[in-house]
Amino acid sequence: MSEDPAGAAAGHDGQPGGETQPGRETQPGGETRPGREAPPGWGAQPGWETPWPESPTTGTGRRERADLETAFAAGLRRTGALMQLMGTAAADKIGINATDLNCLNILSFSGHMTAGELARATGLTTASITGVVDRLEEAGFVTRERDPHDRRRVVVQINLDRAMKDVATVFAPMLRSWREMSARYSDDELRLIVDFYGRMEQVFREHLLRLRGGPEAAEP
Repeated sequence: MSEDPAGAAAGHDGQPGGETQPGRETQPGGETRPGREAPPGWGAQPGWETPWPESPTTGTGRRERADLETAFAAGLRRTGALMQLMGTAAADKIGINATDLNCLNILSFSGHMTAGELARATGLTTASITGVVDRLEEAGFVTRERDPHDRRRVVVQINLDRAMKDVATVFAPMLRSWREMSARYSDDELRLIVDFYGRMEQVFREHLLRLRGGPEAAEP
């Protein structure tokens, strides 16, 4: 990328020992591969080059390691920001709000949850979840059903046909892009990436619990 957080931390463009070319990403070791330019200003704004206070950008740490850690943290921040923007844009396209779409996404992992389970998974209050379920039910994305094993429990069930028709089609182009991107990696590399995401999920769960100060989030 033309603007790179690791390069900003090092005081020049690109990774140590190499220069970047427009439209190409510089990889550790000086290798390049086709890529897209970062949105204007994202890599240059104050804060992107110092994404966490523990990053050893000064002192006795190896400069290459410091640059990699800085690029790693900045990449996570940018990906997180873009995922939120993508969720908002997709929700607008579908015709629901971003919170309702996020709840529907969490519900899609199992296909059904109680309102309480959905509240714990999202950190929303029971009253807020009731509103979410009301709106999703009115839009035809979910139904409320009695648990056949415990008639006192009401289960929120996803309407798979409606979700596939109105939600999956919005995300299908991005899923194809993910599939094309994953084809560039070997099986072992993909196992490492899957392991990384599993570990990151646990980090997020731990810090959601810390921020909420309440019961741990339910598994989606």
